[in-house]
Amino acid sequence: MIYLDLFIGFLQVGLFAFGGAYGAIPLIRDVVLSYGWIEDEMLAYMIAVSESTPGPIMVNLATYVGSAQAGFWGALIATAAVVLPSFVIILLVMALLKRALKNPWMQAVLRGVKPCIVGIILATGLFFVFRNCFGSVKATAVNGMAILLTAALALIYFGSRKVLKKGLSPIGLIGLSALAGMLAYGFH
Repeated sequence: MIYLDLFIGFLQVGLFAFGGAYGAIPLIRDVVLSYGWIEDEMLAYMIAVSESTPGPIMVNLATYVGSAQAGFWGALIATAAVVLPSFVIILLVMALLKRALKNPWMQAVLRGVKPCIVGIILATGLFFVFRNCFGSVKATAVNGMAILLTAALALIYFGSRKVLKKGLSPIGLIGLSALAGMLAYGFH
């Protein structure tokens, strides 16, 4: 039964996740929490780990959750389920690409979906900022160190764009964030 649940849950994520990994995080969160596979706090940690490791976040999360729930076969089934829709869609798109992109209806759909994806990514980012800095979106507890680190990393990122004219690479920012986290939280 767990194998079927993993397949169906992550197939839903693969089918309905548009806009890349950050746009898929709310959907992954809903699926994982609705099945009770992991808690919200552990999901936040796994998103951070999945972002820091090579590979797509959706695949990394599916693999982790599948492995945690049903071992090797669970990881394999969850990973296959999350990538299956994209694989099939890419095969179909490649076959129809030239025609589809010239179609004005398809262009209109793509232009219409783009602002939605931007909004989903922005909402997800704000959710995690509030969750990290205040304990929840309702701001029940304040984490001063998290606020300080978030502000410092944002200042470094946007400041580097002004000074370097191209900004800090995502890899550099992740490394800097990990170092700051170790310094701030590792010595308590």
